[in-house]
Amino acid sequence: MPRGTFITLEGLDGSGKTTQIKRLAAWLGRRGVEPVLLRQPGGTSIGDRIREILLDSRFRGLAPMTELALMFADRAQAIAEVIQPALDAGKIVVCDRFTDSTEAYQGGGRELGSKLVLEMHRLICGGLQPDLTLLLLPSFAASLARARRRNDRTEEETGKNEGRFETEEDAFHRRVWEKYREIAAREPERVILVQGDLTIEEVHEQIVESVSERLLSAAQSR
Repeated sequence: MPRGTFITLEGLDGSGKTTQIKRLAAWLGRRGVEPVLLRQPGGTSIGDRIREILLDSRFRGLAPMTELALMFADRAQAIAEVIQPALDAGKIVVCDRFTDSTEAYQGGGRELGSKLVLEMHRLICGGLQPDLTLLLLPSFAASLARARRRNDRTEEETGKNEGRFETEEDAFHRRVWEKYREIAAREPERVILVQGDLTIEEVHEQIVESVSERLLSAAQSR
C-alpha cells in the first residue's frame, strides 16, 4: 500500500490553526477523504497528560531542557501510536504542530538553538518529516493578542489554563516568530508560508490550493 500523506499546520498561538484544520478536514471529507487529526502536544492518552504539564501556567518553573524533553516524549508516542500506523495504512494525517514548533518555541523562544532540536528529532523521531507544512503567520501583534484573549476565555469556560507560553514576554514570542520565518526560508519546498492579516476564507483558499497540489503530486509519483 502506498504511504499516506503527512500534513502539519504551524504558527504562533492565535494564528488560526484550529479553525483552518477544521475547515481543511471538512474540505477533505467532501472529497471522500477522512483524515486522521491530532494535535501536539497531545493526541494520545499519554500525550494529553504531558500536555497538561507543558501548557498549564502553574508549571512556570519548568526548565527549558525539561520542556524540550517532554515535547519529544509526546512526539515519540504520537508517532508510534497514531502517525506512523496511519501513514502505513495510506491515510492523510493532519497534525496541529510538529517539530517545527519545537524548533521555534524551544530552539528560538527558549534560545536552545536549532541544532539541538534537529538532532533530537533525528534520534527520537527517526527523521520523520511532514510532506507539507502550512505555516500561518498573521501579524505578530494580532496573533499574540488573539491567543491571550482565547486562553482567558477558555479558562473561564472550562477551568483549564493552557496559557503558560502566552504569559511569556513579547520578546520570547518575537524570537519564535523569527525562527518560524527562518525555517520557512530554509525549507521552501516543504513549508508554505501563509502570511498577513487575511480573512479566514482567504487563508483556507491558500491552504486547499497547496494541499491539492501536494496530493496530486503524490498521486502522480505512485
